Amino acid sequence: MRIAIVAESFLPLMNGVTHSILRVLDHLQERGDDVLVIAPSAHDGEPAVQVKGAEVHRLPAVPLAGYTNVRVALGGVYRVKRILAEYAPDVVHLASPFVLGWRAAQAASQLGIPTVAVYQTEVPSYAARYGVPFLENWAWTRVENIHLLATRTLVPSTFALNQLRGRGIPRVRMWRRGVDTARFSPEKRDDGWRASVAPNGERIIGYVGRLAVEKQVEDLAALAGIPNTRLVIVGDGPQRQALESALPGALFTGFMDGEELARTVASFDLFVHPGEFETFCQTIQEAMASGVPVVATGRGGPLDLVENSRTGWLYKPGDLSALRARVQDLMGDDAKRRAFASAAHASVQDRTWPALCSELIHHYEEAIAAAGPVPAGSISTKGANL
Repeated sequence: MRIAIVAESFLPLMNGVTHSILRVLDHLQERGDDVLVIAPSAHDGEPAVQVKGAEVHRLPAVPLAGYTNVRVALGGVYRVKRILAEYAPDVVHLASPFVLGWRAAQAASQLGIPTVAVYQTEVPSYAARYGVPFLENWAWTRVENIHLLATRTLVPSTFALNQLRGRGIPRVRMWRRGVDTARFSPEKRDDGWRASVAPNGERIIGYVGRLAVEKQVEDLAALAGIPNTRLVIVGDGPQRQALESALPGALFTGFMDGEELARTVASFDLFVHPGEFETFCQTIQEAMASGVPVVATGRGGPLDLVENSRTGWLYKPGDLSALRARVQDLMGDDAKRRAFASAAHASVQDRTWPALCSELIHHYEEAIAAAGPVPAGSISTKGANL
């Protein structure tokens, strides 16, 4: 195949969207497909490069206000249409589309190229967290427009499936995320690192993710004072300084990746994730593959990943006393925590990236077979020129 992947964010920014794209590129390279990645530039004057066999076409971009390592591509539909027309892909993969992805959806439709849109970020719900709730309805209109135009929409969780179908989005299918069970494994547990972090034998409670408003990491202040525990925060982002003040007893490691991240996660006794706006939550799956039980909020992707009283605990969004109680339950019972850890590890062993990427190829093939004209009037015009 010839595949164009339009990425709302890409390297050097590492997040769930970039991680998924890289795993897909691994698979497409192994298959021998021709791939073009269209993404915002990381800096001005950036040269064209190849990543995992794919040519990367960078578009001029500007930093997002308040989150400078996130960049928003400039230009209109015509610029993307010209790139797609020249490349002539069999299918366009829209990775977490919103700004650049909206232009690409329109461009591909005008060119008659089928699109597979991957809903991966609950952007509209971020509006209230960032203090602009009046933009939520506009943002949902944008999301609806994109997915109404797409040949097929893929979602990573039951929650996201119901969310989009409830908004009248057709042609929605499930496509979960894989996990590298060789890289994330209980065997990576590092007793030396544990001793350096918790020299008095404390149980280690860990979080991994961006330090951004939508992740609600400040909720972990509810865990302060739980006896014989140490909180470790892995990641970086615009909220780091504020969070270091809000969580004075926590260790902030900064960004980690590769084997360093795998060893750290496997060395946790418990993984916590307080964010309410996760369409999937890959870090939960990586913790489970590492043999670490999970306490997470009971909304979004975690509903599919965490089985209450078996692989971890879910708590009602906003109920921080329940978050604390669930953590205390597992911190105070080594036998229960070990049983949960074993069940968590077993539950993700069949979720490999090769299997999930093979499913993605099937979705591409079906989108190509099903592609046809978009019915007139199927897309609203509210906000369409932005």
